[in-house]
Parts: sequence; C-alpha cells; structure tokens
Amino acid sequence: MCGIVGYVGNQSVVDILLDGLEQLEYRGYDSAGVALQTPDKLDVYKAVGKLCNLREELKHHTDETRKAIMGIGHIRWATHGAPTVLNAHPHTCNCGNLVVVHNGIVENYKELRELLTAKGCVFKTQTDTEVVAHLIAQKYALSKDLTEAVRLAVKDLKGAYALCVMHKEEKNKLVGTKLNAPLLIGVGEKENFFASDVPAIIKHTKKAVYLEDGEIATLTKDTYSVIDSDGNVVEKKVEMLPWEPVALSKMGYKHFMLKEIHEQPDVIRNILTGKLHTPQDNVILNEVKLTREHLKNLNRIQIIACGTSLHAAMIGKYLIETLCGIAVDVEASSEYIYRRTVTDEHTLVIGVSQSGETADTLTAIKQAKAKGSHILIITNRPDSAMAREADSLVPVNAGIEVSVAATKSYIAQLVSFYLLAIYMAEIKESANEYLLLSLKTDLMILPQKIEQILSHKEEIQKCAKIYSGTKDFIYIARGINYPTALEGALKLKEISYINATGYPAGELKHGPIAMLDETMPVLSILMKGCVYEKLLSNSEEAKARNARMIALTNSEDEKLNDLFDFIIRVPDVQDLLSPILAIVPLQLLAYYIAEFLGKDVDQPRNLAKSVTVE
Repeated sequence: MCGIVGYVGNQSVVDILLDGLEQLEYRGYDSAGVALQTPDKLDVYKAVGKLCNLREELKHHTDETRKAIMGIGHIRWATHGAPTVLNAHPHTCNCGNLVVVHNGIVENYKELRELLTAKGCVFKTQTDTEVVAHLIAQKYALSKDLTEAVRLAVKDLKGAYALCVMHKEEKNKLVGTKLNAPLLIGVGEKENFFASDVPAIIKHTKKAVYLEDGEIATLTKDTYSVIDSDGNVVEKKVEMLPWEPVALSKMGYKHFMLKEIHEQPDVIRNILTGKLHTPQDNVILNEVKLTREHLKNLNRIQIIACGTSLHAAMIGKYLIETLCGIAVDVEASSEYIYRRTVTDEHTLVIGVSQSGETADTLTAIKQAKAKGSHILIITNRPDSAMAREADSLVPVNAGIEVSVAATKSYIAQLVSFYLLAIYMAEIKESANEYLLLSLKTDLMILPQKIEQILSHKEEIQKCAKIYSGTKDFIYIARGINYPTALEGALKLKEISYINATGYPAGELKHGPIAMLDETMPVLSILMKGCVYEKLLSNSEEAKARNARMIALTNSEDEKLNDLFDFIIRVPDVQDLLSPILAIVPLQLLAYYIAEFLGKDVDQPRNLAKSVTVE
C-alpha cells in the first residue's frame, strides 16, 4: 500500500515528486506529502485527500519550493492513526533536521515509542512511522552519517518497511532501505531516484536497481551505492525497465479500467505468443522447471493467493485436477501464514499475485520454501520480490494495470493457469490428447470472441442502468464458474459499493434463499455444460421467490426467455474455457453500474492496488 518517490539531481524537484506520486495513485491512498531540501532547511508540506489538495497547498509556497533539487514524497493509506494532516507523511524528528517516509507497518512501534519517550522524544502523531524518525535521529546523533544511522536503526525495527530518509546536514544524499516491502532505485544521468514502483520513474529513466531485504542504498545526484545490514558493499545489477510511458495513458478511454478491459484480447495474444505456436504443438513454459519425475513424485499442490488472484487460483485448481489428476488445495494467503505449514519436497506450492509484492502471499511462499517445496509463481511482475523467490515462474505479461480493480491481470492469470495445466498434463501424459488439442485450439481463438463481446456492449449497458439502483446483488454459478461468480461480485463491490455476493447455486437453498424477494437481483452464470440443467433448476427456485433474474449465457435455449428478466449473451465456448469469456461482461456490468452511480472507478475508496502489509 502507499507510495514513495525520492529524487536527487539538478532539476526542480516538486514536479518530479508530484508526477511520480500521481503515477502511484493506483496503489490507494488517503493523504499525501512531500519534504524538500532547500539551501537552508527542510520544508514539509502535507494535505489530506487527493494529490490535487497537496498541489494546491504547494501553490502558496512557490518561491521556497522551486529552489529545491532534492526531496521525498509519499501517498499514505492509513494504518495507524486517522487520515489527517498531522498523521500524513513525511514525518520528522523533534528538531526537524531529519525527515522520513515509510511504507509498511512497524509491529513493535509501541515498545519503541515507550523507549524513545523515556529518552526525551516527544511524539506528535498516532503513526508507527514517527518512531522511525526519532530512532534514526538518535543513531545519527552518534554516527553523524545518515547511511550508518539508518543501518543501525532498522536493526531495532520489526515488521515491514520501505524507508526513504533525508537529513538537513547532508544536502546531496538520500538513503533508502526495505524489508518485506518494495523499493527500487532509478538510475539517471546526473540524477537518481527512489520509488515504490516503476510507474513513478518510467518517464525519467529506464534503468533500475532492485533492492533486496535488508539492503541500504545511498543516492547522490552522481552516484548510488548499496550495503547489506552488516555494512558490506553489495554490487548490484542495473536492469532495463520494459515499459513505455504511453502505457500509463488512458488512450481516449474515460477510465483506465475501461481501457484495461478492452486490452484483454491483446493480453491473451501476448501471453500465448512464444508459449503456444499451434494447437498441435506442446505448450512451452521456459521458466517452469517441473520435470516428469518431479510431477510423478508430487503428493499435492497448494495454491495461495489473495483477492482476485484467489479466484483465479480456484479455477486453476479445477483445471489442474481435471487435466493432471493431482489433488489441489486453494487457500487465502492471509489464512495460510497463521497456521502450521504442512508442506514438504513432495508439494508444489503456487503463489499468485498481480504485483508480486502481496505481503501475505510473499510470507506464505517463504514459509513453504523453507519446508523444501518447489515454488512456482504466477505474477504480472517478473521483477518482483515474489518472482525472485521462485523456483519456477509464469509471467502473465498483462502490462501495467493502473485501475485498482483487477481486470486484464485476472484474465492473464486465468490464461496462465490454462497453459500451466496443459503443460503439466502434456509432461505427465495424464489427459486425453483430443481434449488438450481442443483446449489449445479454442484458447487461440478466444481473443476474437472477447472482441465480439466488447463490440456489442449495448445490452450490458442497458442492464447496468436498470440495476444500478439496487442495494444488494447475488451472483450464482456451479462448477468451474463458481469462482467467476465470486469475481463478478467482487468487481461490483469494489467499484460501485453495492453489497454483492457470489454463491455456489446449490447453496442458495441452504440459507441465502431467505434473502430473495422482488428487490433482489440474481445473476446466473448459465454456461452450457455438465451443470447447465442443475443451474437452470436453481434459477427457477430463485424466480419462484420473485427475485429479479439475469442470465449470463452462451445458450440459445428458448426456456430462458420466460425465466429471466434480462439476458446477456456471449459467444459459444466449451465449458472448460467458459470462465475466460464469462468474466468480461461481469467486468463491464460492474464498470457501467459504477459509472452510472458516479463513483471513482479507477480509485475506489479504501482500496489499494498492491497490498504490501499483512
């Protein structure tokens, strides 16, 4: 959560910081601030709410701010203390000579606060971050070197952090460090950067250095250096960033979410390129290191993920069990990490994360790796901390996703699971070759079918307008599309704030049916296949309770016209592949309902794109 930008160079720093923070808005935030080093002092400016409020605050101080050529900026998502100007970052020590921004959570901040108070520190905020400022300041008083002060101070911190620090007396120096939270260095010409994520710096440089946990980096305008927690120099590799600034443009769409929904056909084509040449060829996953012997010796597979990635994982379970005959468990990472880790060398553990930095999932895979399990990561960020923990990697190649609500990254994860399941089945020789051939054939034409949906959105818009006034919404499905119901409901909740819930259709009669009346919309994901008739029966049960019925279907069955008040049709597709098509109208339905309601589609309240704290 949150975002950090730091800059040291020859340019006026304010616009660089504000623009960088704007590129990180997708991470979610409720306040913002910058600290600037002018020739004589450190100046701190903060505001609650959106960045425009901070920009307005800075307009009143142009004479002071334009002299600054070094600074740090932050957008905060409140964890300790309400979103107020006082609690917003950056935070200073008592004398105001040292300033710090922080992503993450200091778990032992209460103990540190008591110790520092006893030493004379006066606390002004409710945040855990303020202890970091006081702690580093105390170490600086002894060492008179900012890098050494940071190195010594973080030895006392427990939890997760990415820190960027400045001191009044060190006019050409920024220091940063990380533990279980992302931070990278952007390497420029006569200028250098710190950032939580690539978008903040991509307009200025394509060279990056990724910090590992415990490393401390020192930047000047001309140099950067990295040491480990013991003070030893670490030689770091400079990597080239793959993104173009145009990726951050809406390209004429009203919202990033709508743009990213429309990018999904090309995302699928991009994923398949180099991995599936023709339906007759085997799937190629060069970064997956699973051998026939390895798969033969597997007792089970565990898939761990959060949020939207968890729904993709549930479909992955269905695919792997169907095609490979290996038992698969799926669990939310936030639950996995707080119980005994029962894995070993005969367990394949698959971590799924859009950002590759999701704190719970990162912790979970580290626990599993310590038990000897093979770790396979499915992520949109092959440069992420999670990817660096992996024994095998499936990069989903969705490109940067700006909107907080995941759309194209979800479809990319789904397609990656299909490729992985087919890949494993081909190695293991565990599935009917004609089934695999038909799956690969249909995978390759799915982009065109999604384009058909995207080019005929009028019915979805009509449906959205009709149901935009509802307070609650139920999605039902069976089999492989039960996770689709969960994901469709999640999308609606995330961006419209309507209370939407997904259920296995057979569970309606076990309690939820009590909620049904003429005010409750029920959307049935009614795709042709082995559960079609059962789901039709469940839909009739809901209709008998006067629910307002919507069908999402690839069926031309005339019975549907009498049963459903509204029907959204998608192109025909085989049952096993139907989740990829079915989710697109649900994304659009959520989008148009939120748009009709006037919601902030790309940055819904209380949400962050990358959840980097547990």
